[in-house]
Amino acid sequence: MGNPTTRVLALLELLQSQGQISGRELAQRLDVDGRTLRRYISSLEELGIPLSSERGRHGGYRLVAGFKLPPMMFTPEEAQAIALGLLAAGNLGLVETAPAVASAQAKLHRVMPANLQQRVRALSESTTLELPRSRATSDSRLLPALADATQARQRVLLSYRSQQGTVSQREVDPYGLVYRWGLWYMSGLCHLRQGLRSFRLDRIQALQALAQHFVRPVDFDAAGHLNASIANLPRAFPVEVQLYTDLHSATLELGGSVGMLVPNPDGVHLSSRTDSLSWFARQLADLSFDFEIQQPPALRAALREQAQRLLRLTL
Repeated sequence: MGNPTTRVLALLELLQSQGQISGRELAQRLDVDGRTLRRYISSLEELGIPLSSERGRHGGYRLVAGFKLPPMMFTPEEAQAIALGLLAAGNLGLVETAPAVASAQAKLHRVMPANLQQRVRALSESTTLELPRSRATSDSRLLPALADATQARQRVLLSYRSQQGTVSQREVDPYGLVYRWGLWYMSGLCHLRQGLRSFRLDRIQALQALAQHFVRPVDFDAAGHLNASIANLPRAFPVEVQLYTDLHSATLELGGSVGMLVPNPDGVHLSSRTDSLSWFARQLADLSFDFEIQQPPALRAALREQAQRLLRLTL
């Protein structure tokens, strides 16, 4: 950050984000001495940005209360992050996403300098993100309403349609939201079932915030709970496999959707259920590390068939 102009802008950003901040801390953050800092402060005042200062142990600099700063300032890295985020937003399955993305991009272009406009436009027009596209169109009002309830720790009443088509009324403490393979889920405590459950947003027919509040468990992992719920659905074949690798490598190659991965002294234990042993055998055949199938025995036979098929293809 050797350019004085860059440091002046960094000073303004610090004052925006920190409120009152001491001269010593400002000088340390900007890597300048006190005299240079005062010169930067004078530069901001010459630009019409009013500052107040207080002397003493608890003193410092701050922007004058009520002063309206320019709406946005972005670094090139921030502009890139926003452009990619807007591209990703188009896959989230919300009814009004497309016009909202176009509107946000137009607003960004109006306030960005020309060089950043060019970067954002280049990313928007030349980049394709191969993300899972939504498999269901969720009501755009549900996601923000559930996010608000999750943040406020506020119980909600759901009218929920099950996979079999049965509609039930559920009081739920929403703990977190997850977007997984094209579908939105909410995980939380279901008071009807007296346990943790995950709900697909496209099956929620009505939502009402209730007066009751709740305490969310410390470090609750909504994505981890959802993956565990899906892995333990009542499918035909229970699967137990010992993976001779570490948890990081197992997660990279299998992801969080094949089953539960639990480290143990020999490596990682994979626990899951499946309706298709041939499909599961294909997942195991792609692994780069050794493993041992513990159950079911029929999975070993399916893996042998997969290996023989691959051998025939290479001959």
